[in-house]
Amino acid sequence: MRIEKAAEIGFCFGVKRAVNILEKVAREQGGVETLGAIVHNQQVVQKLAEIGVRVVDSVAEIKGKSVAISCHGVDPQLEEEIRERHINIINTTCPFVHRAQAAAKKLADAGFFVVVYGDADHPEVRGVLGWTGGRGVAAVDEKFIAGLEPLPRCLGVLSQTTQIPADFTEFAKKLIDAAFSKDSEIRIIDTICHDIRKRQHQALKLAKKADLMVVIGGYNSANSNRLAELCSKVTKTYLVETADEIQPPWLQGCRLIGVTAGASTGEQTIDEVLRRLEAIALKEG
Repeated sequence: MRIEKAAEIGFCFGVKRAVNILEKVAREQGGVETLGAIVHNQQVVQKLAEIGVRVVDSVAEIKGKSVAISCHGVDPQLEEEIRERHINIINTTCPFVHRAQAAAKKLADAGFFVVVYGDADHPEVRGVLGWTGGRGVAAVDEKFIAGLEPLPRCLGVLSQTTQIPADFTEFAKKLIDAAFSKDSEIRIIDTICHDIRKRQHQALKLAKKADLMVVIGGYNSANSNRLAELCSKVTKTYLVETADEIQPPWLQGCRLIGVTAGASTGEQTIDEVLRRLEAIALKEG
């Protein structure tokens, strides 16, 4: 029985940047608040809490003179509300998310109705939609177009940064078929994160030769769920948050076990999962 890690694993650039910023600010200020969890990974949030990083759920709960915005970003209205309270913003928004926000604003300012391919309830998607000034909608199915009256003549399409590229392409194709008509214009912008794209590619490559894939990440992490979804199409796959969740029967009959992780999964958690898998494999002989 062999255990192999995917080539792309651990913190992505955006998460690493955000965690470094928070650690530095927490040391300098003796602690700091974040508006919502900085990333969707409970182990990372708990580790940051140990150095004084405290999560608040609303602007009204902020007690200090500064607050950090998560990797997922926020809408401009929320930023303005924070500034009106004379609270300093520490912006840890992922650069790729910021690029999606800028694309949404540019499209809306140019008269396009913006369609974001993604989960409408995810904070990143809510934030990106906020930059459209009310001229946008989130969807994962092109059928929403039937409810738009009148149908916008100009549609701008972009994606939540953690979606599967092939799924976004298919969505865009269906949207063109459903909405393209005389004198209409559809502009499509690929806003999927480059790091996420590489991570998905490497995970799928490993999954195609593995008997079992273990994806390590938060259950509420969009990119971790996409990894599990992608791998499950080609082999048996489990999404776990911690090593304790791994069950020995999963490994029975497996020759190769592949391991990958979401972009906000810390090295410590990955190492703990690998040790657990190795211990079970050794016991199984």
